[in-house]
Amino acid sequence: MRLSTPELPVLPDLLAAPAPGWVETTDVVVVGSGIAGLTAALHLREAGLHVTVVTKVNIDDGSTRWAQGGIAAVLDPLDTPAAHARDTELAGVGLCDPAAVRVLVEEGPTRLRELIRTGAEFDRNPDGSLMLTREGGHRADRIVHAGGDATGAEVQRALHAAVRRDPWIRLVEHALVLDLLRAPGTDGAAPDGRATGRACGITLHVLGEGAEDGVGAILARAVVLATGGMGQVFATTTNPVVSTGDGVALALRAGAAVTDLEFVQFHPTALLPPPGTGAGSPTGTGQQPLVSEALRGEGAHLVDADGKRFMLGQHDLAELAPRDVVAKGIHRVLLATGADHVYLDARHLGAEFLARRFPTIVASCLAVGVDPAVQPIPVAPAAHYASGGVRTDLHGRSSIPGLYACGEVACTGVHGANRLASNSLLEGLVFASRIAQDIARDVPPQVEPAPTGAWRGGTGWAVDPDARAGLARSMTRGAGVLRSADSLRATSAELTLLGATRGAARTASWETTNLVTVAAALVAAAYARQETRGCHWREDHPESGADWLGHLIGSIGPAGNLEQGWEALC
Repeated sequence: MRLSTPELPVLPDLLAAPAPGWVETTDVVVVGSGIAGLTAALHLREAGLHVTVVTKVNIDDGSTRWAQGGIAAVLDPLDTPAAHARDTELAGVGLCDPAAVRVLVEEGPTRLRELIRTGAEFDRNPDGSLMLTREGGHRADRIVHAGGDATGAEVQRALHAAVRRDPWIRLVEHALVLDLLRAPGTDGAAPDGRATGRACGITLHVLGEGAEDGVGAILARAVVLATGGMGQVFATTTNPVVSTGDGVALALRAGAAVTDLEFVQFHPTALLPPPGTGAGSPTGTGQQPLVSEALRGEGAHLVDADGKRFMLGQHDLAELAPRDVVAKGIHRVLLATGADHVYLDARHLGAEFLARRFPTIVASCLAVGVDPAVQPIPVAPAAHYASGGVRTDLHGRSSIPGLYACGEVACTGVHGANRLASNSLLEGLVFASRIAQDIARDVPPQVEPAPTGAWRGGTGWAVDPDARAGLARSMTRGAGVLRSADSLRATSAELTLLGATRGAARTASWETTNLVTVAAALVAAAYARQETRGCHWREDHPESGADWLGHLIGSIGPAGNLEQGWEALC
């Protein structure tokens, strides 16, 4: 298939950074401290390996603790893994990997029970059984939750406590990963000078550690990326401020393949505070609090300004349709009315039920002056989840030996063109366990990195951090819920200009460079895929096409240019 590519910025193969001023050695380095990273670390310790967990700010500052809805798993005797697989594949609109989905739904219940044994406490019925609910796209009650709508916070608490109890898990907080270290390859270096051997560590910047600049290296026998998503590439997102696509950008610079980046799920119901209530986020981070679809699962209705339920007739599940369907339904209303939000009406559920079942949502609403017991909640779509990422196999292995990825940074093939609700935490549990098993089976001895720029002191560059705000606005305008060839070309041209600015070697510049990198890769994929499928909506190509049943695979070429390949489904 011939793929179209817009003008795109030239991208670095290394970040501009001083040579490492300190070096540590471990068996496995895990980058990220959400459900995927901490689960991987705990399983690796069970295998007897020493683990270093690197996290960008504090251990609890990633996306996991913000998850409201729950974890999907087949626990009801009347439910089946096959039914869970069907719902997952329907949401994925033809692009799920059936083998990966089978792994997810069949191993998921066991991994959830392991999490409970670790100490996670989920909501239960009076008889002690796990309380199950339903979310969008599911045709059975199979979602476990904690604290009503605080599932992520409870999962993070339990995993955090377990990691803290293990003296052989070293935790490095306030650390931004920079680049991957690779061993010398048997066939020499690539044409651009990059090492071609297996992953053997990372460079990173740690505030207050080592040399004055804080740049160091951790050598390891395997590297696990669990860095989360890239939501901060958009101006409106439910992702925390740390979600700047660091793992995907690192993988691209190292020569790894990424796939399905065009499929960014926009959560249909992020809280949009009324005018005059401040920045719009109780967290103060530019992160929009989401209003879980579990609230719709309990009977809340989406309505327009006139109180009309507009999802009726658009899908047989109405408000509980898959997220892309609901987001598009809301966006159509916004286009037709010129409004910036619709409403989620939960008043009929009652104040007592809302406070008990959804305390987090109620608190977020009250913080911006909305009482959901007496007022409909203003909501609008916001960037929420990246279905694509670093391409992996069923054991979490990337295209670079020794480099693994799990959680939102990875593309395991589970989600296809659109993630089914509450499959994300489950994916982190299942594939983190598989990665640990694979590493434990055949972990190689540590090797000295090849003398690349990442090890000796980079020849790369970084983007001026002043470009970040413009990048987010451009991506939201041209590569958000609605896309077209014209909007994507305009976004690409703006990215090229922004990416050409240069910044000093510091955290803000490194993050901005990562955002430019993932934004360029996303725009390239969205431009090439000339159809509408799942959460990728092209105004100029409104239909899905059989010719597009396949995956776009991206990488950075020798001259810093994005290259794309095509892999058709058999």
